[in-house]
Amino acid sequence: MKQDSKNQEFESINKAYNQIFKVNHLSIGLIVPIETYANSSIPSMLNQLERIKLAENLGFSAVWLRDIPFNVPSFGDVGQIFDPFAYLGFLCAHTTKIALGVGSIILPLRHPANIAKSAASIDILSQGRLILGVASGDRAEEYPALNIDSHLRGEKFRESFEYISQVWKDFPIFENNFGTLNGTLDMLPKPLAKKVPMLITGSSQQSSDWLAKNGDGWITYPRNPELQKKFIDLCREKSKNIGVYNKPISQSLYIDLDDNFSLSPQPIHLGYRLNTKHLVEHLKSLEKIGVNHVAINLRFNQANIEKTLEKLARDVLPHFNKS
Repeated sequence: MKQDSKNQEFESINKAYNQIFKVNHLSIGLIVPIETYANSSIPSMLNQLERIKLAENLGFSAVWLRDIPFNVPSFGDVGQIFDPFAYLGFLCAHTTKIALGVGSIILPLRHPANIAKSAASIDILSQGRLILGVASGDRAEEYPALNIDSHLRGEKFRESFEYISQVWKDFPIFENNFGTLNGTLDMLPKPLAKKVPMLITGSSQQSSDWLAKNGDGWITYPRNPELQKKFIDLCREKSKNIGVYNKPISQSLYIDLDDNFSLSPQPIHLGYRLNTKHLVEHLKSLEKIGVNHVAINLRFNQANIEKTLEKLARDVLPHFNKS
């Protein structure tokens, strides 16, 4: 592959990665739990499988789980509550085509051998539908509970990432603070492709050069579009300068979908209260600056969830679906 082509295209990895990330195109997924729980940090988790199946049938490209080991009241959200790998195994058995993402596994809080084996297992059981978001973590209270120094989370993230990348190889020879792989043992199973794609959340305490060289993409919070464009341009420029594949950009977006078409978008936490017309306009603006995937969070949505999913599928997804 010529260098110029490599800088434009995304690497071909597994089914999920190839399905939801396309150059100059935006796809749309959902963050689990798919429910309204604006007045509590703890969701009910009712009807989740039915809603995930509905999302799959309606054409959403992915569902995303979070890794939140403990309820930290000051953080204000426990996500889908269940261990993400256990829940992914459950979802593998009940879905067939929707991508299954984690946004994101906190690498310093788990041994990388366990992460690597769990991720490879889910990748095979789902027939290549796993996207593994990874992060250094942002809830400082969790680290002493596991006897880990939070000030070392950047170093531990980097070493964990490197260990996982190595242990997916055949009989690897590698050593760091997480352990020694001396070429006499081999972890099974292996991912269906040469690896499970690992998308890095934020900077995860790493340099921009390390991120561009090692990650398979970025997961970021919503920003002002001008600031988001600067971030995306920097990411893409770093990848180009070091001669690696172009990397996709994913972000979350909280919405409260409203039927009032005279309503201007109103800011809410990390998103907007808005109608489908303005949502399409906003998503198109994100697509234009280089965002490749948006994971919608309905935590603050006031309307019926099933009707909201159907409305999004009817009025929003057709503007972005691409075979």
